[in-house]
Amino acid sequence: MLTRIRPRGMTASVALVIGSCTSLQFGAALAVQLFPELGTWGVTALRLSIAALVLCAAVRPRVRTWTREQLGWVAAYGLSLAAMNGSFYASLERIPLGTAVAIEFLGPLVLAAVLTRRALDFAWVGVALVGMALLGVDSAIGVPLDGAGVVFALVAAGFWALYIRTSARVGQLVPGMGGLAVALVIASTALLPFGVPAAIEVVAEPSLLVLAVGTALLASVIPYALELMALRRLPQRVFGVLLSLEPVIATAAGWLLLAQAMSPLRIAAIALVVAASVGTALAARRASEDAPGSALTGAIPVIRD
Repeated sequence: MLTRIRPRGMTASVALVIGSCTSLQFGAALAVQLFPELGTWGVTALRLSIAALVLCAAVRPRVRTWTREQLGWVAAYGLSLAAMNGSFYASLERIPLGTAVAIEFLGPLVLAAVLTRRALDFAWVGVALVGMALLGVDSAIGVPLDGAGVVFALVAAGFWALYIRTSARVGQLVPGMGGLAVALVIASTALLPFGVPAAIEVVAEPSLLVLAVGTALLASVIPYALELMALRRLPQRVFGVLLSLEPVIATAAGWLLLAQAMSPLRIAAIALVVAASVGTALAARRASEDAPGSALTGAIPVIRD
């Protein structure tokens, strides 16, 4: 049955996005420690493979009952996951975590601007964009950014926008977490040439397995499950701007786990992106309360089992 999120569900939906952002960025900080041993694409492949095994065992998706449309969207979802994660980790090897996420966020930011229908939404996108720019300037002061790292981050940005679109459609078409589980299988299969050498390395050095499993859980299973649930409740444009919390949390993760410093300029940038996130969430809630009993503007239907 198709239902739609009501105003009281906005707080829970925002909490899902924040939980996803936190888990994903701390997982990325863990992944950096594996890069010297497994390579960026090897870490990506191994992480997605472990996540696929965990989710498939947990949800046991009934793929045989799916239609061609469901299979097609899940395949697109999986390929976007592979490309987004691989290119992001390749950028993360070359530029700081907060900077990489700030550049990558241009993808959902542009998507939010394209999907917006109200002037206030567009204004909050502008505030978030200023915050992204300040983060980039702060990270670049005194140390030129690696060009290849920036290119990889921009590629990841494009696939992040595609991920949001395909994830939302899979959330509509496939009940539960089966779509995510199969998408992870497709993603790990696409990266198999990188995954096999990484798996061999982990077998030779079992101590790496702990980091690999932690990365898979924090950077794949938990955040993607939370985002899939959030995208069933929130308008895509609201979801996109709420993801402006990503560089904020990435900066905190880099500071706590990777000893990356926080400057006054970076704190100012964090304040701007938080303001954009909170402003967007409150505006969406206000719009839903103005029309009681109706769906949020542009809301994505929730498919009940």
